[in-house]
Amino acid sequence: MNLNRPYSDVGILARALIAVAPERMVWASNWPHPSAQDNLPDDKALMATILGWMGDDETRRRILVDNPAQLYGFNE
Repeated sequence: MNLNRPYSDVGILARALIAVAPERMVWASNWPHPSAQDNLPDDKALMATILGWMGDDETRRRILVDNPAQLYGFNE
């Protein structure tokens, strides 16, 4: 892992998947990090990282709002 760009290895895969099929992506988390005892992750930094992978606001809305709503039937 590049310490200047955390998760850069995962970011390559995430950006590739988002580019190919943003309509099939949903965001997930293990928050509140139940297995972490010490050195809790910085949630603000993690969110900034994934938002950067998503790119534009339309793609972010799709992944964070629209896709989960469709998957779980929130609008039905």
